[in-house]
Amino acid sequence: MRTAAERTGSSDPASDERQPAPKGARARPRLAALAAGALPVLAFPRTGLDWFAWVALVPGLLLVRSAATGREAAVRGWWFGAGFLAAALYWLIPNIGPALVAAGAGVMWTGWGFAAWALLRPGRLLAALVVVPSVWVAGEWARSWHALGGPWALYGATQWRHPVVLSLASLGGVWLVTFALVAVNTAVAMVLVTRSASAAVLATLIALSGPALYTPSSEAAGRPMRIALVQPGVVDGPDRRFADGERITSALPAADLVVWGESSVGFDLDRRPDLVARLTALARAHGPLLVNEDARDASGRIAKSAVFIGPDGVQGRYVKNRLVPFGEYIPLRRELGWVARISEAAKEDRLPGTGLVLMRAGGGPDAVTFAPLVCFESAFPDLSRAVVRRGARLIVYESATSTFQDSWAPAQHASLGAVRAAETGRPVVQAALTGVSAAFDAKGRRLAWSDTSRRGSVLVEVVPAGSRTPYDRFGDYAAWLAVGVVLVSGAFAVRTRRGR
Repeated sequence: MRTAAERTGSSDPASDERQPAPKGARARPRLAALAAGALPVLAFPRTGLDWFAWVALVPGLLLVRSAATGREAAVRGWWFGAGFLAAALYWLIPNIGPALVAAGAGVMWTGWGFAAWALLRPGRLLAALVVVPSVWVAGEWARSWHALGGPWALYGATQWRHPVVLSLASLGGVWLVTFALVAVNTAVAMVLVTRSASAAVLATLIALSGPALYTPSSEAAGRPMRIALVQPGVVDGPDRRFADGERITSALPAADLVVWGESSVGFDLDRRPDLVARLTALARAHGPLLVNEDARDASGRIAKSAVFIGPDGVQGRYVKNRLVPFGEYIPLRRELGWVARISEAAKEDRLPGTGLVLMRAGGGPDAVTFAPLVCFESAFPDLSRAVVRRGARLIVYESATSTFQDSWAPAQHASLGAVRAAETGRPVVQAALTGVSAAFDAKGRRLAWSDTSRRGSVLVEVVPAGSRTPYDRFGDYAAWLAVGVVLVSGAFAVRTRRGR
C-alpha cells in the first residue's frame, strides 16, 4: 500500500511518516551532532580560525537535514546546541557544575534543527536563507537574557578581528553579523545538498555585504586621549595587589585616564581614607584613576564598584549591574543553592547596582564623557548602547578573569570589546587585572592587546567619537525581525500540517 505522500506525489518532508529508527541507530547521529556542535567554537579566540565561522555549521546542518523526521531533526539540533555550549563554556564547568546540563540550554537549537530539516530541500533556497538564520538569531537572543545566563559566545563575535565584517554590527548589532554567518553556512549546505549555483552566488553576496558597508573613518568628538591600562597579573592578597597597581601606576607618564582592573582594590574605600589619599596622590601625578573596589562594606554586603579618583579624591562610583550567574550570584538561590555545595559557585550573592553612570575625564572644554562598565557587562550589547545614548564618547571596561586564566575565556572576553566598539561607534578599552587588556577604535580595529602572560601597563591613544550608528538609534530590530520570521514561519508550518 502506498503512503499518503506517494498517493499525492508530495515530496514535502513534513509529510514524511516513516517509523522512528531503533534507539541504537538514533544514538550515533545524535552523538555526531553533539560533536558537530563543538566545531564552531574553533572560530572563537584563542584558535584564531575566525574564517571557519563561515562554514563551521555545515556539518551540523547536514546532520539535522538527514533526519528521518522533523522531531528527530529537532532532537539533533538540541544535541548540537548542547555540544556548542559545552565547548564554548567548558571553563565554567567548575563554577556551574551540573547546572549547565540541568538547564538543558541546548533546547534553544531545536527550532533551528527542525527549520534546517524542512527547508534544506530543492526549491526552498530563499526560505532557507531567511528562516534558518532567523531561528538561530532568535534562539541566541533568547538565551542572551541575563536570567538565562547572558550573551556569551554569540556567533557574530567570531568576527572580532575583521572590522569590515563588523560593519554589519553598526547596522544591526552582533545579531546581524550572526545572521549573515548562519545564512552563508545555510547556502553552502544547500550547495552540497542540491548543487544549486544560485545558492553559491547568494553565499558570496551575503559574505560581501559587510565589506560593502564598511567606511574606514569615524567622526571624532574631542582630542585624542592617552589612556593607561594597568595589568599587575595574578597576585595573591589585596595588600600586594593594591601595592602592585600603585607601583605600576607610579612609573607611568601623565595620562588622561589610568584604568585598573576589576577587584584591583580589595578594601572598602569608605573606611580606608589612607588608601584614598594614596590613590589621590597618584591621580595628581599621573592622571585621574578608575579603580575597582571589591570588598565587604560596613553593612556586610559585597559589591563590585568602579571608583573614579581625581586630584581631589573620589569623584564618582558605579556599581556593577549585571552579575555573573553562579559566579557572583546563584539565581533562585533558595531552590538552586545546593549547587554551591558541589561546585565552586558563589557562596554568597554580590550586591548588584541599580543603574548606569557616566563620568568625565579631564576638565574644561577638553573633558570627555565616558561610561565605566565591569567585566561580564561587556557581553551585553544593550548596556553599551544605553550608555552611548546617554552621551558616552568612550566605553571603559574593568575586568578580571584570573579564575579562568589558562583557558580560552580571557581572550574571548577581550574580543567582545571590538564588537561593542563596532556596534556603538565608540572606542572601547578594557583593563584586565590579569589580562587580556585591550583597546579598540570606534570601528572595532585593534589598538592594543596585552595577553595574560604580560605584567605592567599598556599606553594607548584613542579618539573619542560622537556620531550614532544605526544600531545606537534603532537597537535590536534585527533580533526582533528574526523573532517575527520565526513566528510567521512557525504558524505557516502548523497551518500546512493541519491542512494535510
